[in-house]
Amino acid sequence: MTDRTGIVPDSEYRGLIGRLPAGLRGFAMLARFDRPIGWWLLFWPGAWGVALAGGAIARWDLVVWLLIGAIAMRGAGCVYNDIIDRDLDARVARTRDRPLASGAISLQAAWIWLVTLCLIGLVVLVQLHLYAAIVALLSLAPVAAYPFMKRITWWPQAWLGLVFSWAALVGWGEVAGALSLPGLLLYLGSIAWVVGYDTIYSLQDREDDALVGIRSSARAMGRQVKPGVAAFYAIALGCWGVSFWQIRADPLALVALLPVALHLGWQVATLIPDDGANALARFRSNRFAGLLMAAACVVVGTTAQ
Repeated sequence: MTDRTGIVPDSEYRGLIGRLPAGLRGFAMLARFDRPIGWWLLFWPGAWGVALAGGAIARWDLVVWLLIGAIAMRGAGCVYNDIIDRDLDARVARTRDRPLASGAISLQAAWIWLVTLCLIGLVVLVQLHLYAAIVALLSLAPVAAYPFMKRITWWPQAWLGLVFSWAALVGWGEVAGALSLPGLLLYLGSIAWVVGYDTIYSLQDREDDALVGIRSSARAMGRQVKPGVAAFYAIALGCWGVSFWQIRADPLALVALLPVALHLGWQVATLIPDDGANALARFRSNRFAGLLMAAACVVVGTTAQ
């Protein structure tokens, strides 16, 4: 494997990842450690749940554990996805150099790496109370089904939303002790957010996806991608607004959503659907959107106590 195997436009192939020995580097890239945006997007809904339930300060340790879990389980999900999709990946320009698709890492080694990452996730799981641990375990079925969704539905992004938002239920459930309405609305809003940003991400692959028969929301929306993404972001903001109102019935609580609303609006307004670099930049900016939403949850969750 060469030093640049698997490099794609959204890779952050530098620093520690670039300095690893070639063999270890392949495993790091298989788990997408060179692309931290993925685990940030998986982490943020969990942080939101903790913060909105009022645990941002008292349960800071839980936020740290959720971050560790996000890194490990996002890595595990990527390894599993590549195991399932290795033949499809070999036929798509952006993914053909991934370690499994290119043959740089064997299938057996990938399975061993997957188990190792899951064991790290297990360490995080045992930090939770029984209720939240059960909620976390219930995510395994939708996670396992996700790689097959692009074969059977035009909306695999919606299924990804179910999976990537699950930490909101875990964080809320751990602090609040039950999946009450505010936590459920937070989760539903996160699903819509994921559909929006992953539709933007999938714009990079529309041509290749069409050639190999992979379905996506970006292909389904066609020329209506911008209004489609705008609609999903609006649904997200609506769900989050009602969730905040349940916690604190005060117009000022809704003002806390203004920064993230402006940011999502900027994404849509400046999105150029046929420009892959533009789409990638808008997608990656959701790391900042997650931070803005986390700040809003801290404000509302803390002042409601």
